[in-house]
Amino acid sequence: MAKKILFILGHPSQESFCKGLLDAYQKGAKSSNAICKSIIISDLKFNMNLSEGYKNREAMPLEEDIIQSQQLIKWAEHIVMAYPTWWGSMPALTKGFIDRVLLPGFAFKHHKGKNFPEKMMEGKSIRLLVTMDAPKWWFYLVYGAAQYKMLKQLVFGYVGFNPVKFSTFGAMRKSNENQRKTWLDKVEKLGKQMN
Repeated sequence: MAKKILFILGHPSQESFCKGLLDAYQKGAKSSNAICKSIIISDLKFNMNLSEGYKNREAMPLEEDIIQSQQLIKWAEHIVMAYPTWWGSMPALTKGFIDRVLLPGFAFKHHKGKNFPEKMMEGKSIRLLVTMDAPKWWFYLVYGAAQYKMLKQLVFGYVGFNPVKFSTFGAMRKSNENQRKTWLDKVEKLGKQMN
């Protein structure tokens, strides 16, 4: 049976290297007969500010683009998201998308008497393709890959994605055409393996 893969572009620009990474992965996945669908966050119309928090959901109804995004996430078996690292994390638009989409009742559910929520994304995997201007070794050695720990444990792992995998591309500022081609080839191979 063909694997269902959802691609999410978390870079505000469709001219970015992040889009190139998603295209490379999708090329590989399609060569392995995957069924592919996409979300381009910057094209969506939604309020990225979760102004009422999670307690008063009625005060902030879901926009049509958020409802459709949830349906695509529910449909997918594997998700591939690409975004740049800005100020040690993802762009505000991408974080706002996660805040608005991975809601209680959709991504996780609390049950009375239970300390931990029901993980409603179980059975799904995710790979994050992350670009940065910092050298890869600096990100891991000096920063301790703190961004990845947070996403793995407190966001995607919390709602049940398993495994949560990362591919890091940096330093972007100093990369040349050959280096970028090598990265794109590597990601296309990941797509063929649908990993």
